[in-house]
Amino acid sequence: MGKIPSTIPRRQLGRRLREIRLEAGLSIQDAARLIERGAGTLQRLERGEANRVRMLDIQALCQIYDRLDMLDALLELAKVAASGDGEDGLWWNEYGHAIRADFELYVSLEASASKLTVYRPDIISGLFQTPDYARMLDMLYFPDASIEDLDQRVSVRLKRQRVITRRRNPIDADLLLDENVLRRVVGNPDVMSGAMRHLADLPANVTVQILPFSRGFPLGVACGPFVVLDFDRATGEPPTVYVEGYRGNMYYDMVEAVTQYRNTFQTLQRVALSPADSKQMLRRMAREYEQ
Repeated sequence: MGKIPSTIPRRQLGRRLREIRLEAGLSIQDAARLIERGAGTLQRLERGEANRVRMLDIQALCQIYDRLDMLDALLELAKVAASGDGEDGLWWNEYGHAIRADFELYVSLEASASKLTVYRPDIISGLFQTPDYARMLDMLYFPDASIEDLDQRVSVRLKRQRVITRRRNPIDADLLLDENVLRRVVGNPDVMSGAMRHLADLPANVTVQILPFSRGFPLGVACGPFVVLDFDRATGEPPTVYVEGYRGNMYYDMVEAVTQYRNTFQTLQRVALSPADSKQMLRRMAREYEQ
């Protein structure tokens, strides 16, 4: 079977271009005329339907929108969209600082999702971390970072969390954590106690379940962290799986891959503690850390 490139990067590129065009107060017709392209060409680019992405067009659009600050990030995204990297809906995301400066591709997807299904066997996901927990992790991952840089990284993490705490249409989330996450100390006992209580007190739109050691090894194989993102139909985004990696991230939007990860989550969820019992365990762990 031949390669079937994911359309995620093209759609995200188009969405960002549309956002900055609207911020600039230009119609599609006006923007297309200024870069000497047809309106239909620009419309297809914004919809993620363009068969070919021209780097010169991206540069020209950033210039007329007065958003050269986004040029590097958009060019990196355009390169991925143009290359068609990936097989069966998979592609690698290694944008480095350019895309991170623009909140990363994943954050863009996360912000537009209607539901998140999250499994973490290692650490608490950024969306559910306390500031102290996040800072401790960032201090280890960025040992040379200044205090100001660490403050900024934590601030970004907290801004992301608004998607689950906002009053209007907060994202629904199912969070499944291995007991290992509760027992591996990040920072010190005070940090861990705060993290446990925070998880136990998350809003009602977030369901937290713990997979205890006593439930064994349900899958029979190792499975790393992943997120299944679902979107409202109006966004035009298909369900997408995000798999975080040390050197790069993977995105899957093929139906077979998404179904496999959903089934994996359900298998783990069936043997996990109930939400009520999970909250009790989290509060018990918080008390243990406070002793």
